[in-house]
Amino acid sequence: MPSNDTPRSFPVAALLIGASLWGVIWYPMRLLENGGLGGIWLTLTLYAAALLASLPRTARTIPEFGRHPALLALLMLSAGWTNIAFVQAVLEGNILRVLLLFYLSPLWATLMGWLFLHERITGLGLASLVVAMLGALLMLWNPLLGFPWPEGKPDWMALTSGFAFALSNVVTRKAQGVSIAAKVFSVWSGVTVVALIMIGGFSLPVPHPSASVFSGAVVLGVIGILLMTTLVQYGVTHMPVHRSAVIALIELVAGAVSQQLLTNEIVTMKEWMGGALIVAGAYLAARASAK
Repeated sequence: MPSNDTPRSFPVAALLIGASLWGVIWYPMRLLENGGLGGIWLTLTLYAAALLASLPRTARTIPEFGRHPALLALLMLSAGWTNIAFVQAVLEGNILRVLLLFYLSPLWATLMGWLFLHERITGLGLASLVVAMLGALLMLWNPLLGFPWPEGKPDWMALTSGFAFALSNVVTRKAQGVSIAAKVFSVWSGVTVVALIMIGGFSLPVPHPSASVFSGAVVLGVIGILLMTTLVQYGVTHMPVHRSAVIALIELVAGAVSQQLLTNEIVTMKEWMGGALIVAGAYLAARASAK
C-alpha cells in the first residue's frame, strides 16, 4: 500500500471500531442496571470514571477552554445530553428501534453541516433527507393518532440523543484548532456535569449497588467509554460530518446482531421498513458528501 494512503484509513478504522463497540455496550449496561445501578447514576459513574482516568493526559488541555470557550461549552452540553439520553433509551427501549431512531443523525448532520459549516447540499443530498424523513415518519406512525409521534420515553430519548450527536459531530468538525484530548475531555466532563445537574434538579435518590456492580461500572467506564469516545472523536475530527455520521451506521449492524443473540425483543415489519429507508437515506447522504 502506498504510504500516503495509510493515514486516510486511520479515521475510518477508528470510527468503525468505536461505533461497533457502541452497538453492543447496551448489554453490560443492562446487566449493571439489573444489579441496582441504572439510569442517570449509571451514566454518571461510567463517564466520571473515564474522566478521572483520563486526567493525567487531558488535564493539560484545560487552557484550550479559554481559547475556544463557546465551541467547547457547546460540545460539553451536546455530548452530555447525547450520552445521557442514549443510555436511558437503550436501558428501557427496543435496542434496534432505539438505534434506528438515533441514527436519524445523518439527516440532522446534513442540515447542520449546511447551516454552520457551509457544506453544499446537492440534489442527492436533498434526496437523502427526504428518504430518511419518510423512514422516520413510517417508524413513528401512530394509527390511533393518525399521524407520526414517538411511542414513549425511549423514542424521545433516542431522537433527541441522535440530534445532539449530530450537533456534537458538527462542533467537533468545526473546532479544528482544538486538540483531540480537549474534545474528549469536553465529552466526559460534559456528561458528568449534565448528569450531576439532573440528579440535583430532580432529587434522584442515591442507589446502593453491591461493590462488584459498582466496580464493574467503573471498569466499563475506564476501559469501554474511554476507548470508544477517543476512537469516535478521532474519526469525526478527520472526515466530513456526513461521512462520519454514515460510517458510524455500523453500530446498527452490531446492535441488530447482539439484539438477536441476547434478547427476545421483536422488531415489527413497520420498523424494518422504516429502518431500511433511514439507512438508505444515510447511504445517499454519504454519496452526496463524496460528490
